Amino acid sequence: MNRIDQLFGAKKEKILSIYFTAGYPYLNSVEKIILLLEKYGADMIEIGIPYSDPLADGPVIQETSKEAIANGMTMEQLFFQLKDIRIKTTVPLILMGYLNPVLQYGFREFCRSAEKCGIDGLIIPDLPVREFKEHYKVIVNEHNLKNIFLITPVTSDERIRDIDNCSSGFIYMVSSDSTTGSTSGFLNRNVEYFKRISLMKLKNPLMAGFGIHNRETLEQVTGFCQGAIIGSAFIRSLKGHSIEEGVETFFESLRK
Repeated sequence: MNRIDQLFGAKKEKILSIYFTAGYPYLNSVEKIILLLEKYGADMIEIGIPYSDPLADGPVIQETSKEAIANGMTMEQLFFQLKDIRIKTTVPLILMGYLNPVLQYGFREFCRSAEKCGIDGLIIPDLPVREFKEHYKVIVNEHNLKNIFLITPVTSDERIRDIDNCSSGFIYMVSSDSTTGSTSGFLNRNVEYFKRISLMKLKNPLMAGFGIHNRETLEQVTGFCQGAIIGSAFIRSLKGHSIEEGVETFFESLRK
């Protein structure tokens, strides 16, 4: 069974997934970050593939993408760093990347390399649902990967049902219609959105992301879905610290 399915089967609520950019803060930090995140309590980890034009990401992640590329991170380098990761960890791992570099690498080869490294799922935010169903779903399935789609507050119920029918693993419930990295709390309209999606009783589990940065916002969203994804807030904790200090400081902040 895929490790994402195992996680949601074993843990029904308050699942914590952490995003980081591969190649930041330095080129060979991927394995170290994964192992420390698991040690401190991450249930699932999302590895961002740096890209020069990350449309869905805010300034924090955009900046780390630039630094990671400058550090020398490439798709080939990432798969090389991940080749032995399953000897050391059993935590579910997801690759998040944009379609253009995936297609340049070759979609089938990308999925083959991901499976070989023990990756469990993919998030490709700019992959259209129709294109996925017509051209890529069979390849993803052949390599035992889950493909996760995003929904937002402006996604229609009809489209959400369509996404639910062709998704696997979970649905990424974007908390707002802006980019990642917001540090404000959630407004009433966000809460109404969470309630609306929760009441739809979708077949896939829900994970909320974007704007979750502390214990308060984490508790707000996990009242309506199975868990939350935190990215920018974790990446901020790495700046100016060693990786060990950054990870420890971040998890301490979630307990306050």
